[in-house]
Amino acid sequence: MSTTDAAGAVRDSIYKACLHKDDMEWEKWLDLCDEDFHYAITAFSPEINNDMTYLSGNRSDMLTMMNMLPKHNSDHSPLKRHCSVYTVDIGDDGTTAKAVSSVLVYQTMLDGINCHVDAGESRVFLVGRYHDTLRLTENGARFVKREVKIDTRRLDKGTHYPI
Repeated sequence: MSTTDAAGAVRDSIYKACLHKDDMEWEKWLDLCDEDFHYAITAFSPEINNDMTYLSGNRSDMLTMMNMLPKHNSDHSPLKRHCSVYTVDIGDDGTTAKAVSSVLVYQTMLDGINCHVDAGESRVFLVGRYHDTLRLTENGARFVKREVKIDTRRLDKGTHYPI
């Protein structure tokens, strides 16, 4: 696979992952992930001068979480991701790649339970970056690791979905 083709495959996987998560197609999202996939959501806290971890788990952990989502008391207001891939660096051996993308997540409120947001109103839910490591295969690029480094540190209660 040429470097250009490999970079395109990486971008395709990143954008497909966003679409699948937007549509809550969790199994299709996990199909883009390697068996040894690891996922984490982190943020730097200037108050404690340290990284905080909101979520960390492997592919099996993510599958368990996805299967439990319908049982959670969650805010069902839909999340939509706007992602821009900034960099794609193909490994020297041509079998791996690293990518950094910007991500904004919007939420459209289904009801007016939040005193500051009306039903039907969209708002920025969080801002951050995806730091991805992918394995390049004949069938495209598969996620090996995703760390979502978020700038937003105050997340609403009741939202349990992967970013």
